[in-house]
Amino acid sequence: MSLLTAAAAVTVLLLCAGLRAVALVGVGASGLVVMVAAMWWALTHRGAPRVLALVLAVAAPALVLVQYVRQHVTWIAALSVALWLTAGVAGRLALVRVDRPAAMPEFPAFPPRQPFIIMNPRSGGGKVERWGLREKAEALGADVVLLESPGPGPDPVPVDVAGLARTAVAKGADLLGVAGGDGTQAVVAEVASSHDVPLLVIPAGTRNHFALDLGLDRDDPSKALDALRDGVELHVDLGRAGGRPFVNNVSFGAYAEVVQSPSYRDGKTRTIAAMLPDFLAGHRGAHLTARTADVTMTGPQAVLVSNNPYGMGDATGLGRRPYLNGGTLGVIGVKVASAAQAAALLRGQRSAGLTRCTAKSVTVDADRPRIPVGIDGEALLLPTPLTCEVRPLALRVLVPRTRPGVPEPRPSLDWRRVCRLAVRPARQPRGAA
Repeated sequence: MSLLTAAAAVTVLLLCAGLRAVALVGVGASGLVVMVAAMWWALTHRGAPRVLALVLAVAAPALVLVQYVRQHVTWIAALSVALWLTAGVAGRLALVRVDRPAAMPEFPAFPPRQPFIIMNPRSGGGKVERWGLREKAEALGADVVLLESPGPGPDPVPVDVAGLARTAVAKGADLLGVAGGDGTQAVVAEVASSHDVPLLVIPAGTRNHFALDLGLDRDDPSKALDALRDGVELHVDLGRAGGRPFVNNVSFGAYAEVVQSPSYRDGKTRTIAAMLPDFLAGHRGAHLTARTADVTMTGPQAVLVSNNPYGMGDATGLGRRPYLNGGTLGVIGVKVASAAQAAALLRGQRSAGLTRCTAKSVTVDADRPRIPVGIDGEALLLPTPLTCEVRPLALRVLVPRTRPGVPEPRPSLDWRRVCRLAVRPARQPRGAA
């Protein structure tokens, strides 16, 4: 279907527009180039130049549309675009069926006798209280401790999360749970791994990427507590960066620098817009070098090291991880110096500005003794060089037997693969429905 509708899009242009089809494509392509260049200019400048660039980015496609109207070919262009969109959707669906990963193996688990759960009442805008997580967990026999307790003043006193978890295990806890963000989950996961007790992940944070890739229900965090009555175990990998655990990723470069800003928490979009031009233009930030056993990246503006590689759902493949038990790190390096390279990122793996690989370990060095690092979204300042490594199957995670599951992959559209599938359909992966 994808190839047929793509052919129909071309046929419509040739039959209805004739020689004007070449002009139609040329005008549309020119408008796209101008729009991309203007967006790049807006990202790399401030003030009046940014405003003018944004105006041009909007005006370019509008002028293309005006030209089509004047030539009385609007309906032809619209029909061709609709056919191309249909071809793209069909091609993606075909690749989804091929790229669908087999489910991570489940292992039998007995209900814990003495579960211990740490909850952050401020995480996710107050999900712990909003969903009644403490009361529901205690009703299931869990010992619950809040991550923050009132101090003598108006501000709460932070609690030693790792210390709480270690003390609970020493007193006989046979399960450690955490209701909070990914950073808190990583700290408790490290303790659970070192004491060989399962971890219960309750998605009470803002985004909960770890919970997403475990197949948990992020819309109702209380459903994770069903694992205390009827659960199974998943054995997954755990990452370490400079001796610190991470369940999702470690970021270096532009993003890690931005999150260090005091204004980032209060206005993320505004802070990124203000600081991004310096990083993209190469005027600010440490000069990074990332090395694996096979690949060396010199001068990337951003490096992302993930606990297992991300899929290919968008330009840089940051949609989700199809599995967490592969025993490898995913490494993504981005180096963009022009509008052309920025536009080329849309091509995913074939972009010159994007480097993707997998490795057991990766070392990131810089021309500075200490650099900003984001570990599961937490902003830190750590010494260089910094080594990230993976610990295969180091963590046991208790999850409900009944759960939404891992979302379908969203592979980038690769016309060469679509053509190969049309000629010779691929076999379904083992375990796929």
